[in-house]
Amino acid sequence: MAGISQKTVHDIFQNMEYGPSSTSFATAQSWLEKHSRTLGFFAEGKFSCPGERQSHNVTDSNAEVVCSIVCANDQDVASVASSASAGFKTWSDLSCYQRAKVLHRLAGVLQIHTQCVSEVCELSQSSTSPAALIRLAQYYASWAQLRDTILPEWNPRGVVAVVVSDDCTVYSLMLKVLPALAMGNAVIVVPGRTTSLPALLLAQLFMEAGIPAGVLNVVTGGESSLGVKVAQNPHVNYLTYSGCKKTGEALAKASAGCGVPMTFSFLLSSVCPFIIFDSADLDSAVDGVIEMAFKKKKDCRWVLCVQESVCDSVVSRLRLRMAGMKCVPLASEMDRSLIDTAVQGAQQQGATLIQSCPPPPAGNLYPPTVLCGLAPSCDSVVSPPPGPVVPIISFRSSAEGVTVGNHSPHGQAASIWTEDLTLALESAKSLSVGSVWVNCHSVVDPALPLCGRRESGNCTDGGREGLYQFLRPSLSPSLPHSTPSSINYDGFGSAASKFLIPEGFDPSSVPRFYSQLVGGQLRKADSGCSRSVLGPGGVVLAHCPDGGRKDVRNAVEAAIKVQPGWMKKSPATRSQSLYSLAGILEKKKRDIATSIHTQTGIALEEADKEVELSISRLSEWAARCDKEQGGIPFLPQTGSALLTPEAIGVVGVVLPSYKPILSLVSLMGAAVAMGNAVVMVPSEKYPLPALEFIQVLQASDIPGGLVSIITGDRDQLTQALANHSVIQSIWYWGSKEGCQFLQYSCVCPLKRLWLHYEEEEKEEGGKIWMSSNPSLQEELWRNAVVWKSVWMPTA
Repeated sequence: MAGISQKTVHDIFQNMEYGPSSTSFATAQSWLEKHSRTLGFFAEGKFSCPGERQSHNVTDSNAEVVCSIVCANDQDVASVASSASAGFKTWSDLSCYQRAKVLHRLAGVLQIHTQCVSEVCELSQSSTSPAALIRLAQYYASWAQLRDTILPEWNPRGVVAVVVSDDCTVYSLMLKVLPALAMGNAVIVVPGRTTSLPALLLAQLFMEAGIPAGVLNVVTGGESSLGVKVAQNPHVNYLTYSGCKKTGEALAKASAGCGVPMTFSFLLSSVCPFIIFDSADLDSAVDGVIEMAFKKKKDCRWVLCVQESVCDSVVSRLRLRMAGMKCVPLASEMDRSLIDTAVQGAQQQGATLIQSCPPPPAGNLYPPTVLCGLAPSCDSVVSPPPGPVVPIISFRSSAEGVTVGNHSPHGQAASIWTEDLTLALESAKSLSVGSVWVNCHSVVDPALPLCGRRESGNCTDGGREGLYQFLRPSLSPSLPHSTPSSINYDGFGSAASKFLIPEGFDPSSVPRFYSQLVGGQLRKADSGCSRSVLGPGGVVLAHCPDGGRKDVRNAVEAAIKVQPGWMKKSPATRSQSLYSLAGILEKKKRDIATSIHTQTGIALEEADKEVELSISRLSEWAARCDKEQGGIPFLPQTGSALLTPEAIGVVGVVLPSYKPILSLVSLMGAAVAMGNAVVMVPSEKYPLPALEFIQVLQASDIPGGLVSIITGDRDQLTQALANHSVIQSIWYWGSKEGCQFLQYSCVCPLKRLWLHYEEEEKEEGGKIWMSSNPSLQEELWRNAVVWKSVWMPTA
């Protein structure tokens, strides 16, 4: 036939050229034509394209304009937020069955419009399997049905803002939207450029499924600036972000102090190890590398770690498999520049290149490339470039392989390849990541959570565990909305304390000098570096040390030495240690109650009651040590999976002023029972009960350094906790300014935050700590753990 080149099958496989696209995108084009190729934001159940608005173009992979999308302004954001607030009232008033029915219908609607969804995602360069979206809808429809049965003491947060960056996938977006809706929240979506079209289409499909107007809203435009405007709106109660770290950091810092809890998932910035042991099926492992590393769009960046004894064999197999592979399209010219710089730097450091073909001199194409012979400290290993480039490093023993896998500051996922089941399980347990794939990679299902560690994120998405970020206990107060204060972040905590002892003070006039517990060692107060402890009438009762940055550093250094050993102890052993601690507290009951009475001025009977409840609470955490566990979820795919809770690491706790001993024991018990170490800052106003509790700790068999109690200026110690890279989580009761500082500072290095305005909780705070509501204890222990999922496929 004229005009068609006569190529043999052999020629085609030899050249591996890109052929003409077989997709006409007819269904997607028809949908776009219905909207005149101009789409606005989605609010109150319909599209809105107001005049005099800026717009941006959506382009396909050939840089051709597909349509234009209106950029919302401040007035539009306010209107959408108001619509979402009204939608929340309607949605939350529905029964669980009615909400579940809507999500079940959504799954059916997605099946009907599979072709359109697939084409729109591909047109906007955000390819996602419609089958995966259908599975998400079905899974969370079931949770919507079960919410009041399984989570009766939890309430939806209200209006949830879901913000994603330009390069985020539609699956990652819907992994946050669907559970938020299933739990009864209204949602405002702020999509990136590649997810704007799919998000608008899905919003329309939600309306076809029968969701009430205003429950799901989509605000289009620049995601970072829009995300800030949405967070600052008083109708918004929670913000969650997924995407690249740079955009997330800008969003966190600009939104700090708005009174909105924020969580982040930096999946796209994560560096993940792909570990091949000498007991692996090397051909299958190399196939996995080819599939994982050289596709057009990767969810994260990978480093190939190969055991030394099989490294040459793996490299030779890679060289053979890569021969003749075609160049891979890059996302932008900037990516090409980053790749060229990284490859040149690696060659200067002695790396050997394996490439399927020479790279073109310019343009957005680059051949599959492997960088061999690199050291773990090389820039290309620490921060691999985007695109089809994979660095290889080698290790000698299995233990060294795990150490190399934990070398990255990230902790999103890891893929390990071995035929030895014992080695696979031991390695999976030792890797500090949220997901481990054994002899596979990049497998996801909504039944298993994705839980980032360290710089990869501070939230959990997916599974039952991912539901809790969109809920709060019915008795737990939420952060009140506020206007950000003008804070000097660099100088926060540097103001002189009002409790410092004045110069020339006679120490003999004070009955007692207390000591603080730092890294298992007592540090006594002296007249040169002490704070006055005042009684109810302003009388000086005692002196305590004025701790600072150095004490925090020493406490953390001791904690990281003892915490891994404490975490590896059996839950039964940890339980017995906490039971012993409760027994010693009971023996010291009178002394602790007297210190509470003396310091706070409450009646001795009420102080006795607080200590009694503290003993009971500590015993409860001892009982929970070996009761809180993961499980084996049911999956629609072949294979097995494990889900386990693990300790966070070192937790910083700034304690409230109300119920000083009960709050200390409740928070310390939760953290220590789950295997964490804690650095605790007692109330500035009422530190004596905490200092008395040090004697209880010293008389117990709790390892020295696992619990530190540091007295001093709250803002100064908060600043020291926030800036310490080892501390992974901070639980804070304090000022509005302190909460704002933590939201601003704890995005780099990233930490898990649990924030409370003490002034707002003053009246209800005591009642909350005295309550035995199970949802409050559930909230405590879920803040003390992170989750790990392990995938093990079968043939």
